[in-house]
This record gives sequence, structure tokens and C-alpha cells, in this order.
Amino acid sequence: MYSTTSAVQCFYNYMDIDLITKYFPSLTDDQRARFAALGNLYSGWNSKINVISRRDIDNIYERHVLHSLAIARFLDPVEGTTFMDLGTGGGFPGIPLAIIWPECRFHLVDRVGKKIRVASEIAWEIGLENVSFRHGDSGECHDKFDFVVSRAVMQLDGLVKLIRRNISPVCRNAVPNGLVCLKGGDLSEETSKVPYSVVTYPVSEFFPDEEFFRTKELVYVPMV
Repeated sequence: MYSTTSAVQCFYNYMDIDLITKYFPSLTDDQRARFAALGNLYSGWNSKINVISRRDIDNIYERHVLHSLAIARFLDPVEGTTFMDLGTGGGFPGIPLAIIWPECRFHLVDRVGKKIRVASEIAWEIGLENVSFRHGDSGECHDKFDFVVSRAVMQLDGLVKLIRRNISPVCRNAVPNGLVCLKGGDLSEETSKVPYSVVTYPVSEFFPDEEFFRTKELVYVPMV
């Protein structure tokens, strides 16, 4: 495993993470090093196991890392807050969030074994200690979490039904426990089918200078 003071730091000299520091200027040196490492690591793994679209790999910081961090513009979790990232794929949004919130715990779940392998290997490479992984689906996970996060995994009503048993009834944050997910396009039909209140936020409000986020939404469903 690379340490954040040795091998991971060498990536920092080659990766441009200005887009991340633009919106998160208070990152520590360790956080900067970990974010900087992601570009080379995902590029290397993607050449062997396709976990990110070929057309997106060159835009990983905008379309995957910064997109994931929209959740960090919405939530300000207390120490010890727990998250399940359902359908994490190669580790989004879980890995970027685990970097920016080292005091929180993340459980990354995906049904595709090769994707979970990539996510776990990258977390190991950058020395993340606040993450765990499960190859399977949410039905195999009986733990409770403060929040479930995801990126465009499935229709919203189905997702809410799937994860409601995983939401802890005990709230410790100012924002009540529930689902926080990232989606795009017209969500009116999806949200109308959800038996809870649904709040949506344009991601462009979090990252106003980035054209990519004009059609992206953060969706919050309080479930306690």
C-alpha cells in the first residue's frame, strides 16, 4: 500500500486537481495527495477492467470525482456518521466522499465483482481506512446507516423501497437520515412515485462554473 507521504505523493506532481481545490480549498495535504492519485489509478485500472466510460476517463475529475462531491456541498456530517454507497461501481460517490470526510465510515456495495475489486484496490492504494466493501446487493446487507448514497443506480421509487430497512431510525445530524443520490434529466415522474417527501437541488448551484452539471440533480429523501 502506498503511504500518503511517499508513493501516493508522487502522483500529486502529475495530476491537475485544480477543479477540486477550486470548490474545496481547505483540503489537507493528505486529501490533496489522495485526490491527485485517483486520475492515474483509475486510468490504469480502466485499461484492464472497464469501470468508467472510455469517453469519461479523461474527464474523471469533473464527471466522477467532483460530481460525487456534490453530496459534500449538501451534507456536513458529524464525526462517526455512517454511509452505504449502493451500486458504487468503481467507487463513486463513496471514495471521493471517504477522502473528504475521513471521520465518517463508508460501506461500498456493488453486484459486479470486478467493479468492487477496482474500488477496493484503489482505496487500498491511497490508504483509505474508513471504507469497507461488499460484493453483492443491499438485500445481503442488514446493517443500519445514517445515509445511503448513490449515483443513478435505478428508478427512485425502487431505490427507496430497496434501502429503507438500511436507514437507521436514530438521527445524529442536522439533516435527517435518508437517501442522497445524484441523478440527471427530468425527475418529475420518478419523484411522484416515492412515498416520502423528495427534495431536489440543481448540482449547478454547487458548481456554478461547470457546464457539465446543468442537467444534474441532487435528490434527498428523508426517511425517518
